[in-house]
Amino acid sequence: MIRFREKIMSHIKNKYVLTLLIFFIWILFFDQNNLLNRLTRQRQINQLESDIQYFRERIRQDSTRMNELKTDNENLEKFAREQYLMKRENEDIFVIEFEN
Repeated sequence: MIRFREKIMSHIKNKYVLTLLIFFIWILFFDQNNLLNRLTRQRQINQLESDIQYFRERIRQDSTRMNELKTDNENLEKFAREQYLMKRENEDIFVIEFEN
């Protein structure tokens, strides 16, 4: 154990090793692009890429739904009744809400 410690200390006392060690510590913690900032940015990038995939899928779904509404009057009528509570003349609408 003592030899190992002496060996490490002899390497640390070497000016090149010491300079390299200081350089790595500086890069990891104090530099503008340090390790912590890089990890944070990478997490943000991953979240944004996930959001992009989600919104692309939503755009695809909404485009499909919009195409259905433009081409089929029955779907359009059903959508208007469900979303905007529209009705025909002489009809009554009953809204049923469920409690959680």
